[in-house]
Amino acid sequence: MKTNIRQYAVKGFTLIELLIVVIIIAIMAAIAIPQFGNSTAEATDAALDANLNTVRSAIELYRVQHNNILPGVREATGAGNACTAAGGVAGTGLANTALAFSDQMTMHSNRAGQTCTVFIPGYDNGPYLRAIPRDPVTPAADANGNAVAVTNGVLAPIAAGGGAAGWRYSLVTGRFEMNSVALDRNQRAFNTH
Repeated sequence: MKTNIRQYAVKGFTLIELLIVVIIIAIMAAIAIPQFGNSTAEATDAALDANLNTVRSAIELYRVQHNNILPGVREATGAGNACTAAGGVAGTGLANTALAFSDQMTMHSNRAGQTCTVFIPGYDNGPYLRAIPRDPVTPAADANGNAVAVTNGVLAPIAAGGGAAGWRYSLVTGRFEMNSVALDRNQRAFNTH
């Protein structure tokens, strides 16, 4: 018996084939990378819109549950001994202040707007938010990203180059918006969202 042993030649890639693959990968990367740059701006805009919708819904729910009074208009103080006896902390925000707005959005409240960090009888409304959200545009190093500038009037237009980090809120209209005229990816001011 005779055996035929065939040896197969081991083939590899030629330099031309490797260059073609590298060129194809480079073309695909050149197309894909700019798309990732846009996704960051889209994510920022989406986060801003989500935060605004959440806070605006919370403001409206508070208004409905508190006899058409907007958060921040009344003082958040007054829960006193009942709150501390239950292991909570009473709100300290005075009427027409950012602290009253924050207390009334993030704590349990009664119909008069008085707040407590824990549920006690009569304080069965809220909390409407776990915390005031941080605006997604301000750099994380800026401690004012979740600050709320409260005004007891209609929100005036922000001058070009004006505004600050965080939010602004009208105690008269209930309008809650970003405190910035910087532009989003569609060249629209952030405070007009």
